[in-house]
Amino acid sequence: MEKALLVSIKCFGEKELWPLEDRARELEELTVSTGGSVADNISAIIDQPTANLYIGKGKAEEIRLLAQELDVNLVIFSHDLSGTQQRNLEEVIGKKTIDRTQLILDIFAQHAKSPEGKMQVELAQLQYLLPRLVGKGVILSRMGGGIGSRGPGEQKLEIDRRRIRERIEKLKEDLRHVGLHRQTIRKRRKEKAIPSVALVGYTNAGKSTLLNALTEAGQIVHDGLFTTLDPLSRSLKLPNGQNVVISDTVGFLHDLPHNLIEAFKATLEEVIEADALIHVLDVSHSRINQHNQAVGEVLKELGVSDKPMITVLNKIDRLNDQSWLGQIKNEFNGSIAISAKTRQNLEELLEKIQNCFAEKLLILEISIPHSRMDLVNFFYKEGKVIAIKYLQKSIKIQLSCPKVLLHKLQQDKDIRIIS
Repeated sequence: MEKALLVSIKCFGEKELWPLEDRARELEELTVSTGGSVADNISAIIDQPTANLYIGKGKAEEIRLLAQELDVNLVIFSHDLSGTQQRNLEEVIGKKTIDRTQLILDIFAQHAKSPEGKMQVELAQLQYLLPRLVGKGVILSRMGGGIGSRGPGEQKLEIDRRRIRERIEKLKEDLRHVGLHRQTIRKRRKEKAIPSVALVGYTNAGKSTLLNALTEAGQIVHDGLFTTLDPLSRSLKLPNGQNVVISDTVGFLHDLPHNLIEAFKATLEEVIEADALIHVLDVSHSRINQHNQAVGEVLKELGVSDKPMITVLNKIDRLNDQSWLGQIKNEFNGSIAISAKTRQNLEELLEKIQNCFAEKLLILEISIPHSRMDLVNFFYKEGKVIAIKYLQKSIKIQLSCPKVLLHKLQQDKDIRIIS
């Protein structure tokens, strides 16, 4: 386990929605999520970043002395560093130095399981590395191992700019093919008029737990940041018989680096293509309003902020005092308070999802011959059989089904639509 000293920076005049102490606390959470331990978390308030060290030389010297005193082997900065700044800081401090983006990439590298997830992480890491190549400086010469070093590996880090660019283009092309495969699957869903819903939210808000609660998906869940990188889609049959596809997606973070959003576009396509979004918020978290705003900013960048959205206030089981829950529900107009862990109020959520797609359904009364029991099975699978009556010469069925099926039903000579 690496022992880290954290440096949370604030620039005078910098417009930030997150207080310094909140950003410092989140930097701690990110560090712990990599498996590291936090020796101390200090703040550095500066007038403006400097080209050579980002912080002042005096502050860098102060960090050097503290790092020696605490016997840490890693210093983590809350702001992105250029290759020159990182190299100079390591020379002054005498310890391995990384920034917040490298920390996030390290978490991604640990949690990427599928080939697609690993490709996306490698792409993000190489895009981060390319502008920071500094000849034979510390970034390229650093041996593998430890926080900030996982991912592409020493072999790939030793290649030159041209080969890195070639690898980036190859990864983009491979991910484009993955995207085409997803498009094919989505096209089939749309042809069947199966609506899609994407779970979005701040990292560790409980999206995977909610997917499991709704669909028995068996998605592995951990209490940590960015535990889900690979999108997972599962079919969900609503109480009214309508089938929808619900997808889990990578969690968001405030000031999520743009190159990470670009690298994970293949994953985030599920959000872009969804018919509706379920925004999951951790109601027990003290920074719920900041989390809400951060997710809103990412959705805006993806161009999906105008999609129909259900706001879910999750983890009410963690609230010691629920008396103020009504007030917070008013702050998030039209929201639903649930516990995905205990399955509390999931029926209300399912009803909300139904309402999003109610206009896509028809209520029909039809008659079919006894010889067409295959149609009975089809109706149970593709819709909801409200009532069924076996008559002497026919079977009369009242059902709820997607409107897109009407044309198919009309083409079948054995189906007589009564109303």
